[in-house]
Parts: sequence; structure tokens; C-alpha cells
Amino acid sequence: MSKICTICARGGSKGVPNKNIKSLAGKPLISYSIDQAKQSKMFDYIAVSSDSKEILELSNDAGADFLIQRPEELASDTSAKLPVIRHCVLEVERQLNTTFDIVVDLDATSPLRLSIDIINALKLIEPDEVTNVITGMRSRRSPYFNLVEINDEGYAVISKTLPGAIYRRQDAPKCYDMNASIYVWRRDILLNERNNSVFNPTTVLYEMPEERSVDIDSLLDWRIVEMLMAERLRGPFQ
Repeated sequence: MSKICTICARGGSKGVPNKNIKSLAGKPLISYSIDQAKQSKMFDYIAVSSDSKEILELSNDAGADFLIQRPEELASDTSAKLPVIRHCVLEVERQLNTTFDIVVDLDATSPLRLSIDIINALKLIEPDEVTNVITGMRSRRSPYFNLVEINDEGYAVISKTLPGAIYRRQDAPKCYDMNASIYVWRRDILLNERNNSVFNPTTVLYEMPEERSVDIDSLLDWRIVEMLMAERLRGPFQ
């Protein structure tokens, strides 16, 4: 099956200014996702979509096959991600006069993933009934045990109840935090514009460890990733 990897990176960022081109352990953040896609050896092509000339230039230097200029209407703070990925895929297909079977999107703000994560996530879409794959880690909070909501009367209540009481988090059903690292789709599912959710009846999850699941959305996230990356370069997470 033919596979394309997309990496979508806007120029603007409020939490960490210019984060996609900011240097992390000696190279731009955007380069990590490109390198991981190349190292996986799973893709026919790697395409980067951005509204930033500098991001596209750095992506070219890192070895991306296609540099897709994102249209202005898909580059605002409120732009949804799925239309951006669709635009990127369709533009590459137009240029190549072909279509792909599988689309994998790597979030540029998740540099701690390994190429083996990409390989293993792709394995999960091999069964015909699986429409797409998301990634996540085991949640520290459980809606059955220690995740609460405020009800209409203003009182704190557990988010999700079961017929029997849960007294230990270990006894609650397993829950996961999406880590926004890897998304895998069959092309027809991704390009169905009536479907604007990553959740489908046969979506499966690839579990990643916490130390590879930090998504950079704030300066604190950046500092955590810097620390973990420094430790990785010394060897413990390899």
C-alpha cells in the first residue's frame, strides 16, 4: 500500500513563540518529525504543510519531499487540522497524478516519539476493518475514580460512574490521554468531509509511554521536552 506522511506546522504560536523553528537540542523542532518519518522507511513521500516560508525552507533542508504552501483560510488560530491535512494530501496527489492508500500525520510538536512508534502504529491499520489509528498514553486521572465535574447544582461529582463503587484507580477501566503524536488513516476515511472527527466506530489506539508522549503547547512543556531529550541523548530511553 502506498503511504504518505504529512507534517503540518503553522508559523504562528502563542504558547511557545515560533516553536516549530525553535532549536531543540541543536536542531529545529520541525526537523525531528521529518527525521523520524525518514528513519521509519515506511513512506513513499513526506510532505510538510505550512504558511511559513522559514518552516518550509527548514523542512527542505531536513529532507522533506514536498513543501506545501498552506492557504490563508487554513492558517488561522481557529483552523481545524483535518482540512489542513486533506489539503496537503490532495495537493501532493495532484502534483504526482496519483492517490495514496494510507495517510500518516505526525504532529510537529511531539518530538519525543521514535520511528518504531510510527512503524507499530501503522501495523494496527492492517486489518481491513480498522479505519484509523490514534496514539495515547495511560491516563493519570480516571473518570471513574479521580476525575470530577461540577454538576448543574454546583457540586463536585465523579465524571463517570459504574454500577459498583471504585475504591482504587487500579480497579477502574483503563483510560488513555491522547498525545497528539501520530494519526493513521485510510485515505477514503480522511477525505470524507462529512467526517470531522478522529473517532470512528473502528478507531484503534496505539499506546505510547509517558516519556514519549509530551506534546509541546507551553513553555513548561518545552522545558520538560528539553530535559527528556537531554536524557535520551545520554541513552536511557533508547
